[in-house]
Amino acid sequence: MVITVKPKELAAGKLTERQVEQAIEAIRTEGYVVLENIISHDHLDILRERMDADSRKLIKAEKWGGAGMLKGHLQQGPPPFAPYIFRDVVANPYVVQLTKELLGNGVYNNFYNGNTNCPGSGTQPLHRDGDHLWQNLKSAHPTAEVVVNISPQDTTEENGSVELWPGSHLDVSGRHIDDEREARRREIAPPIRGNAKKGSALIRDMRLWHRGVPNLSDEPRHMIAMIHRIHWLRSGRRLKYQTGCEKAFENSDLDHNAVFVDDKLDDYLFNPKF
Repeated sequence: MVITVKPKELAAGKLTERQVEQAIEAIRTEGYVVLENIISHDHLDILRERMDADSRKLIKAEKWGGAGMLKGHLQQGPPPFAPYIFRDVVANPYVVQLTKELLGNGVYNNFYNGNTNCPGSGTQPLHRDGDHLWQNLKSAHPTAEVVVNISPQDTTEENGSVELWPGSHLDVSGRHIDDEREARRREIAPPIRGNAKKGSALIRDMRLWHRGVPNLSDEPRHMIAMIHRIHWLRSGRRLKYQTGCEKAFENSDLDHNAVFVDDKLDDYLFNPKF
């Protein structure tokens, strides 16, 4: 489902009750939703210019990452310091409104990094980023954590938009997805592509089956990732940001789980402290 945030909601600074209901229902049944028109294009342009330069460093070092560690796929996040920290990315009010309603008070962010899909990339193995919290379930438990993906450009099939498997987050038959399981699922609900316009956020249940697919364009496609978790599912790690960007995180219903340090964090690409 795609929900376009219109001028009336932008002026109000929040989604309507109906939009929240629709988004939550989409996540619970299909496993994902796209909120459109909620992030400044100017901010995304600044991020993209820096992330393009960072991609060149990682590619030169052949620092491949993500599921399968395949050539062409990078684990790459945005710089954790000013002037690359923007409120409408790290504390987007529409995203936070939704995840708070979905996960409850005390929702917190457990991750600030991302992935880049480079030209000439391969197809990742089908996988889920997180499993069910308990084993031997007869039915799936409610959503406990979601991935928030933000791309600084249009995300299309040409530049390798992520493959998503609707409803697969409700499958309780184990984390490993072999060819037989994939074939059975394809007969029930074949995959779609997570296309999203610039300025959008794709929000998906951590258990949703997905994979990176080839980027057929001639430019890298970045995807910033955050993980919003229910308050009691604590990992014990804190997210490090350089001092000077604290204002972007203030007055938010999201617990940013952040610590601000004087260190320059220059090694964020090769030694991310997320």
